[in-house]
Formats: sequence, structure tokens, C-alpha cells
Amino acid sequence: MLKNITLGQFFPGNTLVHRMDPRFKLVMVFAFIVLVFFAKTFVCYGIIILYLALVIGVSKIPVKYFLRGLKPIVFIIALTFVLNVFMTPGEHVLFAWRFIRVTLEGLRSAIYLSVRLMLLIIGTQVLTLTTSPVSLTDGLEDLMRPLSKIGFPSHELAMMTTIAMRFIPTLLEETNRIMKAQMSRGADFESGNLFRRARNLVPLMVPLFVSAFRRADDLALAMEARCYRGGEGRTRMKVLKATRADLYAAISFLLLTALIVADNILAV
Repeated sequence: MLKNITLGQFFPGNTLVHRMDPRFKLVMVFAFIVLVFFAKTFVCYGIIILYLALVIGVSKIPVKYFLRGLKPIVFIIALTFVLNVFMTPGEHVLFAWRFIRVTLEGLRSAIYLSVRLMLLIIGTQVLTLTTSPVSLTDGLEDLMRPLSKIGFPSHELAMMTTIAMRFIPTLLEETNRIMKAQMSRGADFESGNLFRRARNLVPLMVPLFVSAFRRADDLALAMEARCYRGGEGRTRMKVLKATRADLYAAISFLLLTALIVADNILAV
């Protein structure tokens, strides 16, 4: 399961999506999340899925990366679907047996929420897979720069967030290495029920935390050796600026928003 977590990974490329300004991509992702929650009909979700498929096609990132990122939350999606199917009341009963009732409203709600979860995960994956950690840091810092006038540490927060995302794949790789080392010594992480597997993962915590703190200390020493003193007075090798790619993305997203709003109005 660990290898299926794609959060924090970057897929290099020179496509239209890769060349977009990271600030604009961050704003678009937040706007996309809001737009997904405004979708209320199957047509809305169909339009959003087509738009997301178009973005993935333009980015030229293999679809298997996005599907692999969904595997760790399959249980959550399935649980959300089942709970909404059996717990949502409604007038149109599709199936009833003793205390079990499945309604049309519950089935519709289960499908909506499950698709919504998948769209949110894939949408955020597009951001991390097409934006390098350095660009992501610069974009976050620029967006939070107005808050620095009131003493908000925008540069430090952006740096910490990006470092945390950058080290997610590294920690997963370290976890996988520790698991293989313990399995070679007789540890069992695959048999038994869910609670037994969770209990067997407890011995992983101590070496993993030790390794994480060691990496953090090494990173702090490396930054101090390179005279890092925070964001005050720092310059950038690459200055962020809007391009035609951002204009095309803005037009396409405005069109998507107009279609969703129009469908919601017509559905009323």
C-alpha cells in the first residue's frame, strides 16, 4: 500500500500544465475543490470528470499514477458509499428487508460523495505531480506575502509545508525498507485481520521516528551550512510570472464554472 501513495511526488515534464504559474495552479486547485462541492447533478459531475480528464491528458502523466493514488483510500470510499446507501432516508424505496432500507435518495447521495472524494484526490494530485517542490514553495510564499505585513511568517510556513510534502515519499520509502528488514527477521505484516495488522505495525514506529528526526537534523545542518536565515532579503533564480498557459487555463476554468452554474440553475 505504501508504494501507492503519490502525494508529494513530482512527475517532470514540459507540458502546458507543467509550465503554468504555481500561484495560479494553487488558486485553481482551491477553486476546483469549491466547484466540486457545488456540483449537484450527474451532469455536473460528468462535466467535471471530462474537464479533469482533459487536464490529465494535456499533462501527459500516465493515468496509472492517479489510479494508484486512489488505492489507499478505497476503504474510505467504500465505507462512505455503504453508510450513505443505508443511512440516508428518502421517499423512494428501492429495497427493504426488515430494518434495512435502500432509497433512491440514499443511492444518489452515496454516488455523489464517492465521486466527490475521488475528484478531490485526483485534483490535488494534478497539482503535486506537475509542480516541483521549489515552485510550490515560491507560489505559496507569494500568495501569503500580503499576510507578512501583519507579522505572518509566510516564507517559513511555505517552506515547512513544502518540505513536509517533499519528504512524504522519502519517509514512505524508509518505512518500506524497515518493513522488509523486519520481515526478513520473521515479522508478519500481511496476515491476520485489520486490528492484528495495525498492532504489528507498532514496532515500526520507533525506528521510523528515529530516522525522521535524524533526517530533520541533517537537513537543518545543511541549511545552516549554506547560510539559510529565513526569507528576509532573499532573491530567486526564477521570477514567477504569468504566461499564455495561465490565460488558457483561466478561460477553460471559467467555462467549466459557467457550465456548472448553468446546470445547477436549470436543475432547480
